[in-house]
Amino acid sequence: MSTTSTTGTPSTTPSNASSAPTTTSAGHRVSALETLRRQATRSTHRLHSLPMVVLMAHSRCNCRCVMCDIWQANATRRELSREDLEPHLAGLRQLHVQRVVLSGGEALMHSNLWRLCSLLRELPETQITLLSTGLLLKTFAAEVTSWCDEVIVSIDGSRAVHDSIRRVPRAFDRLAEGIAALRQQRPGYPVSARCVLQRRNFRDLPNIIDAAHAIGLDRISFMAVDVSSTAFNRPIPWEEPRVAEVALDRQEVDEFASLVEDTIARYADDFAAGFIAERPDKLRRLPRYFAALHGDGAFPTTICNAPWVSTVIEADGDVRPCFFHPPLGNIHDQPLETILNAPASIAFRRQLDVTRDPTCRACVCTLSLGRRTPV
Repeated sequence: MSTTSTTGTPSTTPSNASSAPTTTSAGHRVSALETLRRQATRSTHRLHSLPMVVLMAHSRCNCRCVMCDIWQANATRRELSREDLEPHLAGLRQLHVQRVVLSGGEALMHSNLWRLCSLLRELPETQITLLSTGLLLKTFAAEVTSWCDEVIVSIDGSRAVHDSIRRVPRAFDRLAEGIAALRQQRPGYPVSARCVLQRRNFRDLPNIIDAAHAIGLDRISFMAVDVSSTAFNRPIPWEEPRVAEVALDRQEVDEFASLVEDTIARYADDFAAGFIAERPDKLRRLPRYFAALHGDGAFPTTICNAPWVSTVIEADGDVRPCFFHPPLGNIHDQPLETILNAPASIAFRRQLDVTRDPTCRACVCTLSLGRRTPV
């Protein structure tokens, strides 16, 4: 599965916005009215706009990744249908949704994803992002380029490393073929990638960047593996020895920190051009995260506004403020806007301090629209 610190998302603008749209640092235009809505959300903790909705469109996955347990529930197939979401379309309009991210599992395993997309296209000025393992992109290239505005794939390493982590034969080659098929349908079609760094691939970091260039990706970003939450189909947080399978030991943390510095120097042009999405100082946070797992220093400071600018709707209808916090309600029981702006949901956001909350402090997948992450 791919998580959603997505690249190319809109960000907020300064409080002295004029009536004209403002161009953000990411190149997106945010109207003055939308800026005011976001400011009202932050001051009241009631959602006046919802820039991003993550739909876990399908629960199954076609990979067996070592750092994720979603595939272990493949026998239980759940998905969100057009009929599930249709009653909530007015609420999505009311919340001024700007981007819908299709995730899972693997969204392309959905029984009729394009019928679901046709409903989402009824939302004005809403873009659709597909998160994918890449294995089915070649099969559905025509449909993907017709219905989705961009694709973000998961890449775990150069060919052999990627295949080993995904535990799928020819996973890397199928990913590359899928990207080529998208570009054959639409030259210049935007495809970026996210890479989860962990014990099995951290040494491959330079090769991952080279591989991303080789298969034609537009951009790549990096995050550390999550070992402390109940996300990704974990009934309880992992314990040893599962954590040790993917987390770095102390010696590896030092090795990783040195490798990050070498990568920053060697790939300076890629950082400058934005091919590597993170700033160098943000990449340096990753070894610090693994060190903190051993109690060697604090976790890097978390800056995240996901509960104020996004929501996650799971395949069973559960609505979460982000991937890692408990559900607020279920769309099969209540309208989405009622769930998100219920007194308990407003109280949750008002009381949440992401710099102190234990879940947030150890989070690997933050979303900060309009905010810069400190080093």
